[in-house]
Amino acid sequence: MVPAESFTRHDVSFASGKDSCAAWLYLPTGVPSPPVVILGHGLGATREMRLDAFAERFAQAGIAALAFTYRHFGDSSGKPRQLLSIRRQLADWDAAIDFVKGRRDIDGTKVAVWGSSFGGGHSITVASRHPELKAAVAQCPFTDGLASTVALGPLASLKVLPLVARDCLSMITRREPAMIPLAGLPGSLALMNAPDALPGYQALLPPGTTFRNEVAARVAPTIMAYRPGRSVKTIAYPILFCISDTDTVTPPEQTERYARTAPRGEIKHYDAGHFEFYLGEPFEQLVSDQIEFLTRHLLPAGARS
Repeated sequence: MVPAESFTRHDVSFASGKDSCAAWLYLPTGVPSPPVVILGHGLGATREMRLDAFAERFAQAGIAALAFTYRHFGDSSGKPRQLLSIRRQLADWDAAIDFVKGRRDIDGTKVAVWGSSFGGGHSITVASRHPELKAAVAQCPFTDGLASTVALGPLASLKVLPLVARDCLSMITRREPAMIPLAGLPGSLALMNAPDALPGYQALLPPGTTFRNEVAARVAPTIMAYRPGRSVKTIAYPILFCISDTDTVTPPEQTERYARTAPRGEIKHYDAGHFEFYLGEPFEQLVSDQIEFLTRHLLPAGARS
């Protein structure tokens, strides 16, 4: 194992549209022009919520890592705040790819993407749109909005609609968005209200976090219609699917079906729940598997530690 101090972390930002995304860039020490993996988080989450843990371990293995926060969230710019636009978030991924390709201290010809939860769905979409990339990781990925809506339950989905209408009216009247909680207690009005959703998010929050447990309600219909898993079959390079067998947010059976359509897909299953992937023993197992996958596809044999 490479010693823990064998990387440096830099505060960086990159332009996306008229705004900018705040990010951390991890550079492995003593590795000239390393390959790089770009990390994006899940629904409304910011990079402080354990993306640093994964990025550090990738950098220790000799792979540079860029962990970023989407526009409208955390310390990235963009108004209104807490606006989750799938189109804009995918544009943020495109901007992150352009950013790493433009740096002289990174090998812009060896780029991978890594996404978790909703970001795992984005990593699938981005991978399908960028054939020049070398690899992708989709961790407990959101693959099908319809399947996730069914998992949430029809009554819970119907409860969201009045709030969506209110938020759409706020767009017309140029008022502040009507917010909906990202995670809530079972039975409450929230985008995720499985028993492990709220405690799962809370477990990832470091002191002084910029995370807010709410998002503009207008996103709900677009989440239901978003089906990134359908593009898996067009990804020609290696993609690793890390599936939670007890996932309460992204149904594992549907993810498995999509994953099996990937021409060069690799699938690994874990007993840990959706929100347990970031901590403790599940994290150790996941990050070890992901390092093995990324080094195999990004680093030449002689450069592997």
